[in-house]
Amino acid sequence: MEKLFKLKENGTSVRTEILAGLTTFMTMAYIIALNPNLLTGFQVGTPLWNGVFLATCLASALGTMCMAFLANKPFVMAPGMGLNSFFATITANIVVLLGLPEDGGYTSAFQAALCIILVEGIVFIILSVLNIRDKIVDAIPLGVRLGIGPAIGLMLMNIGFGSNVGIYAEGNNFQSPFFVMRDFFGSMMPKILKDAMSGEATGSAGYHEMILTVATMFIGLYVIVLLSKKGMKASVLIGMLVASVIYWIGEAVFLGTNPFESLKTASFLPPFQDMVATTLFKFDFKSFFNLGIFTAVTLIITFCMIDMFDTIGTLVGTASRAGMTDKDGSMPKMKEALLSDAIGTVAGACSGTSTVTTFVESASGVEAGGRTGLTALTAAVMFLLCIFIAPIAAIIPAAATSSALIYVGILMLQGLRNIDFDDLDQIVPVFIMLLAMPISGSIGHGIGLAMISYTVIKVFSGKPKEVSVLTYIISVLFLIKFFLIV
Repeated sequence: MEKLFKLKENGTSVRTEILAGLTTFMTMAYIIALNPNLLTGFQVGTPLWNGVFLATCLASALGTMCMAFLANKPFVMAPGMGLNSFFATITANIVVLLGLPEDGGYTSAFQAALCIILVEGIVFIILSVLNIRDKIVDAIPLGVRLGIGPAIGLMLMNIGFGSNVGIYAEGNNFQSPFFVMRDFFGSMMPKILKDAMSGEATGSAGYHEMILTVATMFIGLYVIVLLSKKGMKASVLIGMLVASVIYWIGEAVFLGTNPFESLKTASFLPPFQDMVATTLFKFDFKSFFNLGIFTAVTLIITFCMIDMFDTIGTLVGTASRAGMTDKDGSMPKMKEALLSDAIGTVAGACSGTSTVTTFVESASGVEAGGRTGLTALTAAVMFLLCIFIAPIAAIIPAAATSSALIYVGILMLQGLRNIDFDDLDQIVPVFIMLLAMPISGSIGHGIGLAMISYTVIKVFSGKPKEVSVLTYIISVLFLIKFFLIV
């Protein structure tokens, strides 16, 4: 262990590293259930959901092992938040563009969309080996680099408060999800909400479900915060468990349903058969290119651009949060970390999930003392063990994962203190990025707008030489992407 991970050189021990790895895993365990939920549209228990569940565990483990052995960093990898939502959006668009049937159409579109992940993963391996991705990281202005973490934090909070709730109204032609801040705490009175969410089949069940979800989400959040203030390392996991128990009780008492009904016929054997049938090496290039060469290539380029800056943004934000960057915001062994990330992406594509990237929750393991790849290896082993608990992961309510997302988002906002608020060259691009990420749901788009803003401000304030050539190129590419690619 000492020779492999250089523990003494990094001022740590085997015990500390293992505990740190367990801590990181516990803070991000929500992704095991949340990722298949988001990628399949909450089709819990279906063959596709089972396949994505296994892919999430296996790809996370493989990518994290690469981070452990190649970069010797305590960062843990899993399918990235935001990236999975973007992938799901592309999949839904492919269903419409190809006119696929409702029965099985989403699975076919999913297999076509996996082609994008495979191609961009291979491209990123090449770019990482050639040090091109490393140079792109260096081209991001310091202020923008420091603002990436907080912007991702706002996006995670938006997911927790919004789309992760996913409750639909059945009455009065309400067809869109009810969002916590817009609807529950908005202008509608309780009676109007109750009437709007009442249907002939379910009565006011939708309204009661929303009440239970909102209450559970906030209780879980408060439990996490209070336990964190007491220094408890497993605060996020415990908060999620408390929220889950409360929701299960509410389901039984107020909604009249058995939250554990699915466990009666569940199998705890890993659903490898479902994975083989739906996601494992299921690259449907024929359907993908049936979209048309221009559309297919455009999708690949678009996803590559967004994914590149999503990945760089998440890695830079995580390293910054973990205190592993220098005064210029650069991290040692960035090339190896980016290569690990690219390998994880290819592994995710082959097994059946969206882009695998470094998770911001890795900061919790660093705060627990993790300093080397042994922390990452410990978390990777935990992901492998999780392939046996698919039925349990499936009954974790969305409200519980919302609590974790909101808390992690709040932690990431702390990075704003490193930004010079007296410097307009920094704060204007950063605040545009802070709004763009949660509203667009894309880390890459947020960074792109920030880069364009930074370049424009510098050029027209008479400081064009302060902008690097690569920053100009990136800004122009994003302008083309936003305004010319159709």
